[in-house]
Amino acid sequence: MEDKIKEVFARQVDLIKLSEKEQEKIEKETESFVKELENKIKKKRIKAEVFVGGSLAKGTIIKKQNYDIDIFVRFDKKYQDNEISNMLHKLMSNMKVKRIHGSRDYFQIKRKSILFEIVPTIKIAKPTEAKNVTDLSFFHVNYIKNQIRKNKRLAGEIMLAKSFCHAQNCYGAESYILGFSGYALELLVSYYKSLLGFIKAVKERRDKQQIILDPEKFYKNKQEILLNLNEAKLHSPIVFVDPTFKERNVLAALSSETFNKFKTACTQFLKSPSKKFFEKQNLQEKLRKRYKNLIIIEAKTNKQKGDIAGSKLKKFYEFLMKKIEKNYIIKIKEFEYDESKNTGKIYLILKQKKALVIAGPPITKVENLMSFKKKHKNCYIKQGKAYAREKPKNIKETINELRKDKILKEMDITEVKLFQ
Repeated sequence: MEDKIKEVFARQVDLIKLSEKEQEKIEKETESFVKELENKIKKKRIKAEVFVGGSLAKGTIIKKQNYDIDIFVRFDKKYQDNEISNMLHKLMSNMKVKRIHGSRDYFQIKRKSILFEIVPTIKIAKPTEAKNVTDLSFFHVNYIKNQIRKNKRLAGEIMLAKSFCHAQNCYGAESYILGFSGYALELLVSYYKSLLGFIKAVKERRDKQQIILDPEKFYKNKQEILLNLNEAKLHSPIVFVDPTFKERNVLAALSSETFNKFKTACTQFLKSPSKKFFEKQNLQEKLRKRYKNLIIIEAKTNKQKGDIAGSKLKKFYEFLMKKIEKNYIIKIKEFEYDESKNTGKIYLILKQKKALVIAGPPITKVENLMSFKKKHKNCYIKQGKAYAREKPKNIKETINELRKDKILKEMDITEVKLFQ
């Protein structure tokens, strides 16, 4: 079976690895843009330096139609954290730039097939001085480059891991995905020496068992890790102590739902290795083929495309699941954010509950009891308390009721459509 896996991996690397000509073209475009930015910084006499980050800097860039290249501008510590985004924006005033709001605003500029993401950071001497997670990017790039220098095979293994995760809808730490960030995958593949090593470790992980990793051995044992890291950041299925900053769990954003989806893919791949695990499938088509009674709910928001809109729509999905659970047993649930349309799609397979039992007030609360009886027809008393049996609402009733609820406006949801 391992020979078959190696064969699949080898073919996939050939498909995703850039040719020398393609690599040279991207590097040339990036170099030109960096020089342009450096000249602007010099002209304005701003104390800052530019460095290229992301997969291009690490040599792990994957072949695709359009490329995202991370450019970091490291401002001197004398500048205030809350002013560097505006400073960077002014520097690029004569460029066609898009401002993206976040914990620290960054910018996008499209040049041919390349989308440059220009991120303002503070130049720090050590990770403990970071005011924002983006300030750590410089250290992350250098750490991974050093790992690849030690083991040349890692670059290809990292490319494979990113391709695999992307195809399984597990790639990205954004709040609407809650999956593996690029840096997290780089660290995991480095730790396990290969994608196969990582996949095997995930498959072997028992239910609810937490994988705890500390490659730089900052802590004596797992217990010390759990005692020293921020408790709020320790709920992820994998805890990975950042090799550049011991107080940070790199995988804090990873949700159990996304991890379990990834684990299922890993188990299936090891059982029957195939190139299809590296091919992103149309989720709607895939589910329609498998299930005849697939329900699709589409929600729209007017919030900024990307993480902000995606987060709003994911929050709505979670809220909706709680409402649906009152009337249905949810057998399958999937959420997908489409950035191009700024919509969230929810895919469901439901089994309607036979009857709902609604708890009412104790019989001693006469006024409340009378009100409960008026509202609910099939009432009965059990152990001094009122209850009512009700027929569960169908999905159409649930959605229609929700459309009238003011909570949609509060959640910035502008439209909800139901397809059955």
